[in-house]
Amino acid sequence: MPDTRLISAAVAGGLVAVGLAAAGAFIGKGVENARVGDRSVTVRGLAERVVKSDLAVLPLKFAAAGDDLQAVQADIDGDTAVVRRFLASQGYPAGEVDLGRLEVTDQYAREYQQQSVAARYRVAQTVIIRTNDVDRVQATTRQLDQLIRQGVVLQDYNGPSYVFTRLNEVRPGMIAEATASARSGAQQFARDAGATLSGIRAATQGSFEILGRDEVGYDASSQVFKKIRVVTTVTYRLR
Repeated sequence: MPDTRLISAAVAGGLVAVGLAAAGAFIGKGVENARVGDRSVTVRGLAERVVKSDLAVLPLKFAAAGDDLQAVQADIDGDTAVVRRFLASQGYPAGEVDLGRLEVTDQYAREYQQQSVAARYRVAQTVIIRTNDVDRVQATTRQLDQLIRQGVVLQDYNGPSYVFTRLNEVRPGMIAEATASARSGAQQFARDAGATLSGIRAATQGSFEILGRDEVGYDASSQVFKKIRVVTTVTYRLR
């Protein structure tokens, strides 16, 4: 008669083997689901807009030199009056015109002055126009020769700087455009991979860039029209 203890051990061993096999199957299925659930795609979405600057800053610097400081200052005062009259004739209200830094240089007081100089004193004054009337500034820059005809010689003239200050007004719409662009790219990738999008895992918004509309060969600050650009990076789950 078979030993009942051997039969019991065999049955118990069989049950353990079946249990381990079943557990292995469940574990294998979990790893498979985890890998499937971990499938994702990361895409970038771009949004760009061309906008017109709404602020212009135009510095006008002029200078005079001589050996009599009071006389030089009188020349600067005269040039300042000429510049103010010119700007008033251009239609700028007083609140949009301000005096910048006054620079006074005594050539004889310079520590390393070795050569003789034509004039001891040099005085420079800057008048600054700051206005939202961008078109007016553009027109003014084409008529600066009137100052030259009146004896005012501009120094270090680099033209106006144009600024776009209403970024907060266009920010929400551009983020939406960039996100939609990213989703469109992700959907195309999913179709090519035979999958579908399941949702957003992570998203980051890049910094907004304000560039000149004509990016090559031009200083952005000198351009009235700007190009605003933002890139968003979005990671979508796939299923």
